[in-house]
Amino acid sequence: MRRLRVLHVIQNLNYGGMERVLADIARYCDRARFETHVLCLQYLGRFSEGLEKVATLHLAAPMSRASMFWPRTLANQMRSIAPDVVHSHSGVWYKATLAARMAGVPRIVHTEHGRAKPDPFRSRVVDSIGALRSHVVVAVSAALGAQLRRDVHVPERKILVIPNGVDTATFRPRADNGRLRSELGLSPNTPVIGSIGRLEPIKGYGVMIDAFDRLRRRGADRGAVLIIGGQGSERAALEQRIREHRLDGSVFLLGWRDDVHDLHCAFKLFTMSSISEGTSISLLEAMSAGLAPVVTDVGGNAAVLGPQLSHRLVPSANPEALASAWQEILENSEGLKCDGLKARQRVQEAFGLEAMVRSYERAYVGTGDGAASHASSSSYTL
Repeated sequence: MRRLRVLHVIQNLNYGGMERVLADIARYCDRARFETHVLCLQYLGRFSEGLEKVATLHLAAPMSRASMFWPRTLANQMRSIAPDVVHSHSGVWYKATLAARMAGVPRIVHTEHGRAKPDPFRSRVVDSIGALRSHVVVAVSAALGAQLRRDVHVPERKILVIPNGVDTATFRPRADNGRLRSELGLSPNTPVIGSIGRLEPIKGYGVMIDAFDRLRRRGADRGAVLIIGGQGSERAALEQRIREHRLDGSVFLLGWRDDVHDLHCAFKLFTMSSISEGTSISLLEAMSAGLAPVVTDVGGNAAVLGPQLSHRLVPSANPEALASAWQEILENSEGLKCDGLKARQRVQEAFGLEAMVRSYERAYVGTGDGAASHASSSSYTL
């Protein structure tokens, strides 16, 4: 039988959990049954490196400003690729689904990887139109699925919940190899509070830096440092915040890193201060690596931690609560170790990469659509 041709449409493949998810779907989709294509509207980016071995990569032809309303060039490019399925990702919902309809694509799947809170009115209106054109709308968490129903008015019959997954064999506990500590001049005994993510407002890293300042001022830091890996538009503002709090030498912004395993093995715990999340890839990878989490109770974070780790959730936009949660875990080494074991077990049981990819494969062929698949639950089984 002819393989089903799937075309992913995304802004770019640079940084970010969404981009990593797309790359993982492309790499692990059954190549005997699916032919994968990826179309980037802006540029390719870091996660495209090596992806040409398993997928055909395309760069969108230049488009005019009017392409939002009539993406003829994009539709023509889709016709030339001739996909059976167009799979759009956050940020291109309206334009990609309109072009797919114009190109006569038989099936349209969209994945929403996360939304702002509060959700801007314009985004809700534009995306509700994209939803009308989509056969399936995937939410990466049950909380996000509920938000899509409530704010974007996506019919329940169209929504499928497929939480993100990670390769637990690749992301596994490792002994500290000392590379990061050597680079930053840290002693082997310095506790590291670590985070990895995009330096964007939605990630709330300003709150994290304020929380670390409070931890230091109350003398409860136990000599710890805060290390943040990632790049984004907030970097300059965060650097200024570090200077204002006089935290130079205690808070490190590493920028984009390819050595995530070196970071994980140096971290004592993993933390996030997000304002909104879908199902965070960074959180799943860190938990799979055996790191105890301290994260804000937003989006899909509670579902990722599960009942056994719910005590590690803190309210968002609350630096005092975050500082107190860090203090508690730094003062309880046995509890930290126990929660690290629970974290890895949780990801192994509920957020494996293979389960995620197989669920997307079923969405492509049209099995398990709609409410019959229990899309409103936190299960990833279609």
